[in-house]
Amino acid sequence: MERALKILRHRRRPQTGFSLLEVLVAFAILSVSLGVLMQIFSQASRTTLVSSQYSRAASLAESKLNAVGTAIPLEEGSVSGDPEGGIAWEVTILPVTLGEEFGAEPPATPYRVNATSLWQDGSQVRSLTLSTLRLGERF
Repeated sequence: MERALKILRHRRRPQTGFSLLEVLVAFAILSVSLGVLMQIFSQASRTTLVSSQYSRAASLAESKLNAVGTAIPLEEGSVSGDPEGGIAWEVTILPVTLGEEFGAEPPATPYRVNATSLWQDGSQVRSLTLSTLRLGERF
């Protein structure tokens, strides 16, 4: 009998595979890693969306600045229109007063032109303003 037990002990192979504890630890690490990756991907897609909105707003504001003097008259005041692609816009034109260092009367009147784009981003209202100077007729 002793001889049979010695043979059985000798013939036993080392344990192969994973224990339950090792499997649970691996699943815990995997779940934490996947949670972090999902958060990173979510933030990246949110940033891409906001960037796209800012690009559209900048493009609209730039087109409105370019329209001043042609479709929008270069005179003091504010002009706004229907929202374009969910982005509202307003153009404000104000004359600029030059200091005495530029002489008595300039040959043209400088105007500060501001183009503002406004859009809703969830519960937040975002805006973008572009400004430039334009020369118009003397007043």
